Amino acid sequence: MTTLHWMTIGLGLAFSGHALAQDKGSLNPKPLPAIANPQDPSVAAKELFGRSTSPAAMGPNAIGGYARGCIAGASALPVDGDAWQVMRLSRNRNWGHPRLVAFLSRLALQVPQINGWPGLLVGDMSQPRGGPMLTGHASHQLGLDADVWLTPMPNRRLSRLEREEMSATDMVRPDLLDIDPSTWTPQHLPLIRAVAKEREVARIFVNPAIKRALCREAGADRGWLSKVRPMWGHNYHFHIRLACPAGDTACTDQDPPPTGDGCGAELANWFTPEMLHPKPGKPRPPMTLAQLPAECRQVLFAP
Repeated sequence: MTTLHWMTIGLGLAFSGHALAQDKGSLNPKPLPAIANPQDPSVAAKELFGRSTSPAAMGPNAIGGYARGCIAGASALPVDGDAWQVMRLSRNRNWGHPRLVAFLSRLALQVPQINGWPGLLVGDMSQPRGGPMLTGHASHQLGLDADVWLTPMPNRRLSRLEREEMSATDMVRPDLLDIDPSTWTPQHLPLIRAVAKEREVARIFVNPAIKRALCREAGADRGWLSKVRPMWGHNYHFHIRLACPAGDTACTDQDPPPTGDGCGAELANWFTPEMLHPKPGKPRPPMTLAQLPAECRQVLFAP
């Protein structure tokens, strides 16, 4: 497939749903109504996984692919840490594979030394049992993806209302061609670079304008840029994706990213008129449970 074809697929993934980093949450989220027949094969998988409020009582296991899978035995990232705070608590998306929870906890504690921030604001990870989400993401299904805000954690504990309503910061100019110099800071590059150099990290997704800025500012140390992949919709946060943990044999890794820093023609293609102003595509029908790995049925209906 051509680069343009894959980028077009990426546009659909980036803009699926509406629960983005900057969207407000709720102090009193309304519970979703029960599904009359959850065993009905026509029910969308996102309706089923979106109603699971606790993890499956099973051993940790990432099952399937990042955009077609689930997570057994997920752990919750505590909403408050020494160097992190979880945002949009009403979404209940601070779940992940124990490897992801450990990675974020360790990374956050290193942030003051990496770029001087007090810590990280963590956005969406996964649902308690992973799987497709009702809003906001096509991936984040394996418990191996996490959105980290490009806004530093403040030197105080945010209130519950602030966590639901405080806006993330847009790093991109309105014309989408480059970063906004009023919001992009010298602290952003060392943070993204440090994460990209971690062995467990398979990819980092950022807005193409942010990738452009990183390419410009990276200097001679450029090997890590291959992991940083452009994707629309990442103006406010960067998306960390871990590789499948060793031993999780049902987990399917992506192919390694292309060689090189990705700062040439590949990046330039994101700034063509057809990519900057895409024509609306026909939405895909939602996945059903039968379209996920068979093990995900056990995960979904486990105690």
